[in-house]
Amino acid sequence: MKPLKIIIAEDNPKDYEFLERLLAEEDLALEPERADNGLEALKIAARYDEPLVISDIQMPEMNGIDFARALWDKRPMARIVFWSQYKDEMYVRALLRIVPPETVYGYVLKSNPRDRIGMAIRTVLVDEQCWIDPEVRKVQGRTGHSQTALSDIEYEALLDISLGLTDNLIAQRRYLSRRGVQSRLNSLYNKLGVDQQQFHSDKFGDAFNLRNRAVAIGLRRGLINAFELENEEEEFQNWLKRFKASHR
Repeated sequence: MKPLKIIIAEDNPKDYEFLERLLAEEDLALEPERADNGLEALKIAARYDEPLVISDIQMPEMNGIDFARALWDKRPMARIVFWSQYKDEMYVRALLRIVPPETVYGYVLKSNPRDRIGMAIRTVLVDEQCWIDPEVRKVQGRTGHSQTALSDIEYEALLDISLGLTDNLIAQRRYLSRRGVQSRLNSLYNKLGVDQQQFHSDKFGDAFNLRNRAVAIGLRRGLINAFELENEEEEFQNWLKRFKASHR
C-alpha cells in the first residue's frame, strides 16, 4: 500500500525528527512532509482534498490554532493532531470554538510517552476517531462550565488588563463607557473568584490589587501566557497608532 502523505507543522527540528522516527517505527504508512510554520503548512495542505496533519501550536508566522482555522475553513474534512507542550486553557478554549461539526481531530501533549503519542496519531489519522489527552479533557471540562468559563468579553477584559491598559484606554479601544468597562471587569473578577472582601480587614485594608490578582489567576489557569501576549501587544500597538493618527 502506498504511504499517505502527512504534513508535520513543527518549527523545532528535534521534535520533527522525533515524529519522523515515530512514524517509521509505528509502521503507520504515513510519509511525512515538513512545514516550519502554520503558513507554510497551509500552502502544502491546499494540495490535498482531505489533508492529514500533525501540528504544533506555538509556531512563528502563523500559530497552530490560526492554521487550523484557516485550513478547516477550506478543508473541513482535514484531520489534525495537535501536539504541544501546553495545555493552556486559552488554547483549548480557542480550539473548541473552531472545530467544524463531525470533524476528527486530536490533542496530545509532548510530555507523553512515545507509545501514547503514537496511539493518538494512529487513532486520528488512520482509524479516523478523535483522541483527546486526558489532561486536556480536564481543561475542557473547566472551559465548558458556565460558572468558570470566561465569555468572549470577559476574556477580552483579561487581555486588556494583562497589557496594563487603564479604564480610559480600554473604553476607547472597545468603544465602551467607563461604567461599561467596570461592568466587564467585575464580571471577570466574579468568574475568576477574585473577591476582595475575603481578604479585607480594618488593619490591612484592601489585601491586593484586583487587576493584578486577576492576571495572576489567568496565568495560573493558562488563560494567558507570554507567547500569546506578545501577539496581543503587537495588535494593541497597531491599534494605538491608528488611534493617535485619528486624534491629531
